[in-house]
Amino acid sequence: MAVAEPVQESPGGGSGSGFASYERTDLQLRKTMGLTQLTALSLGAIIGSGWLFAVLSADSVAGPASLFSWLIGGVCVLFIAFTYMEISAMLPRTGALSRYPQLTHGGYAGMLLAWSYLLSAVTVPTIEAEASVTYLNSEFPKIGLISPNSTILSWPKGIMLGYGFMLFFFVLNFVGIRFLSEVNRWVVLWKLVIPTLTFIFVFFAFRSSNYGSAVGGIAPLGASPIFEAVATTGIVFSFLGFRQALEYAGEARRPQRDVPRATLISVGIAIVLYTVLQIAFTGAIRWGSIGIKIGNWSALSTSTWASGPFYRELHAAGIGALAGFAALLIWDAVISPAGTGYVYMGTATRTFYGMSVQRLFPPGMQVMNRFAIPWTALVASIFVGGLFFVREPSWYGLVGFITSTTVLTYIMGGAGLMSLRRLAPTWRRPVRLPYPWVLCALSFIAATEVVYWSGFSVLVEVVTFVMISITIYLMYYAPAKGFMSNNQGLSLGLVYLVAWVWIAAKGGWVLRAGTLPVAGSWTFGTYFTAFAVALVLVTTATWLLSNHEGRKHVQASWWFIFFVISLFLLSYYGSLGVNASNATVHFPYDYLIAAAIGLVSFLWAVYSAFETDELRELHGALSEGRPLAAVPETEAAWHPLHGGDSPSTEGAG
Repeated sequence: MAVAEPVQESPGGGSGSGFASYERTDLQLRKTMGLTQLTALSLGAIIGSGWLFAVLSADSVAGPASLFSWLIGGVCVLFIAFTYMEISAMLPRTGALSRYPQLTHGGYAGMLLAWSYLLSAVTVPTIEAEASVTYLNSEFPKIGLISPNSTILSWPKGIMLGYGFMLFFFVLNFVGIRFLSEVNRWVVLWKLVIPTLTFIFVFFAFRSSNYGSAVGGIAPLGASPIFEAVATTGIVFSFLGFRQALEYAGEARRPQRDVPRATLISVGIAIVLYTVLQIAFTGAIRWGSIGIKIGNWSALSTSTWASGPFYRELHAAGIGALAGFAALLIWDAVISPAGTGYVYMGTATRTFYGMSVQRLFPPGMQVMNRFAIPWTALVASIFVGGLFFVREPSWYGLVGFITSTTVLTYIMGGAGLMSLRRLAPTWRRPVRLPYPWVLCALSFIAATEVVYWSGFSVLVEVVTFVMISITIYLMYYAPAKGFMSNNQGLSLGLVYLVAWVWIAAKGGWVLRAGTLPVAGSWTFGTYFTAFAVALVLVTTATWLLSNHEGRKHVQASWWFIFFVISLFLLSYYGSLGVNASNATVHFPYDYLIAAAIGLVSFLWAVYSAFETDELRELHGALSEGRPLAAVPETEAAWHPLHGGDSPSTEGAG
């Protein structure tokens, strides 16, 4: 097999060397994708299993008001997307979202945020495979692909079929980006047509009474569940595919023009499509067919409809033509999730690749096959993603984890943009975001709220798995950069790893079977104190053991430690905590406190950014008149809000 070996750094690191692979490695990638392919990639990732399952899940949490949840989720994603459009057009990079944090805030925060993004990326192919298997069971229940009276994949039939889908995703990615983008173009056409036809057919069974007094009105469960549904039922998860154009920017022909436009087009289409699908589904519910009391919205999640919401609904309508179309949905339940799954396996691959470029993983993750695909990273993607079939073999169980790990990374959109405005005010910005301070702060706060809306039971596992990555920073990254000795990094990393696992085990909230902690665990006060002290102590110890350069990386990450500890504490005592009915901080005050935490963290993040080695390298390339590796052409600047041109440079304001 022909391979292109990863670019090696020159000894000593530092400016212009170092990790100088940040620039040069992207030259190995083939730049073949245009606006159509980039838009198709984003839409292909957006329209997956979300619309097939999230409509029922959202109704079970918010009732008819779930339509507002889709609008809120779409607006939150748009705010986040706006900030990344400026950054990605200025610095298009493959594996972009895992690489930007380190550019402005160094390796410590970069490791935590990139690891969070990696956890989300590798699990999306898993959840899409789970979606296909679950829907197939609706048509062929005798095969036994899911466990009786549940939505959990059975062993061995269900889980092994899920692994079969993962292997299919692997093969499609292995043969190259050109083949992948061409296949995806036709799959996306299918994925647009079928949801549109579903919306039309379901409206033949629409009943306005499902929005009336018989079911408790438009918001029978109150206002707070509207926001809770955004994060926990698959709504934001359904929009997360917008990032695909950003992730493949290093393989685009004209990234500065096409990446922002592809992002905006795909999110706009998704908002309209998802909202009308939710309205149609809610209006066509047949309570008698489900076997639950009219207006008992929470019972939907455990009903027989949960394994195939639209499929069951079309059959329950009692109209022959609708039942016939329902059979077509089974095929779509294979094609749509599969279309998202293979795109996201490419995303996970490029995340491993991007983290390797930053030396957060070994250089071996950059080895290319003859199709210019980092194949070792691809192998890592299917292996790690497959592990989550064991942890959470259910679409409904995994969706909250993916949403939170992804959006936790998205807080860096606004912070990163304003940090680059401050540190690199003269750089050419092909896309210029107007009112940057306002929109960036709103982007950060929107991401903060979505993470908070996930609730404590989801957030506790997200934080535990993300913060364990500090071990990798100590054992690998810091010694490799020369911030501390190998012995220091290994010793501190092992001590922290043992302590962190012990705290998680004693806390009883991680890897538990139900909604309550394991019997005999610590009280939350003891657990939280140990949790917070461990994070502060390991970060402080890392600062003390590091050299001058390494200390700058640690100092630039304190805002994230504050963010995690504060939001974690609020999530337990707020209206979405484990004792929501007896919350200490009630709605909407907990939402306002979360916004305040987000605003403080945003300002702290912007002013803690510093000029990293990677940023100095980019400064050097621009000052010497050398083009950036992934930006082969010069294009006019473009505004995401009104499409006009703007000057090629601007100040930090």
